[in-house]
Amino acid sequence: MAKVIHVVLFRWNEDARQDQIDAAFGALRQLPDLIPGIVELTCGPNFTDRSQGYQAGVVVRFVNRAALEAYLPHPDHVAAVRDYINPIRAASLALDYEVP
Repeated sequence: MAKVIHVVLFRWNEDARQDQIDAAFGALRQLPDLIPGIVELTCGPNFTDRSQGYQAGVVVRFVNRAALEAYLPHPDHVAAVRDYINPIRAASLALDYEVP
């Protein structure tokens, strides 16, 4: 069965503070311990000049597509987005794909 990769890029609001950004990364990094089906989650600030203004990203590897579909509405994911990401997010872009 194919694993699934979930990639999200973030552009922060101009008034986003570093402590808010750090808290958002911290909330994301807790999700593998809270949500079944996550194989690996990494996130952090961008350092390349090819990002077209996106300042951070998260990459999540799931056991399968069903795990991704369960993750998106999972209460812990919803809470992390609502409480930490949304208050500082200006824009985001998501991409999902399967890997053997």
